Amino acid sequence: MSANSNPVVWFEIYVQDMARARKFYETVLQKTLAPMQAPEGDASGFEMVSFAGDPHSPGAGGMLVKMDGVPSGGGGVGTLVYFACDDCAVEQSRVEAAGGKIHKPKFSIGPYGFCALMLDTEGNCFGLHSMT
Repeated sequence: MSANSNPVVWFEIYVQDMARARKFYETVLQKTLAPMQAPEGDASGFEMVSFAGDPHSPGAGGMLVKMDGVPSGGGGVGTLVYFACDDCAVEQSRVEAAGGKIHKPKFSIGPYGFCALMLDTEGNCFGLHSMT
């Protein structure tokens, strides 16, 4: 394991409908996702868009991925990615209009702030986190 203080360096959210999923995350997070070129060889045939960020800012990079034969969702929480927010209630307020569902509305996690759990248009559960 790296000595990096944050061991999370990358995440992938698998989707079935890239256009629908991309619009959902861009609407909820108010961020533009950037198309990425699919790799060649054994990993060819992927469709990918990234959560572009400043490489000098904290946080893990990641992307939405559409890959034949790889389902999204999973019927349970599975891996849970949390997105940082100033106030997670703001992003939560955009979820249903963007086609997602509120799984658990904003709630306190004591001295660690607040979080909320959402379901995207592909059935993936994700979290929103804020200190207020």
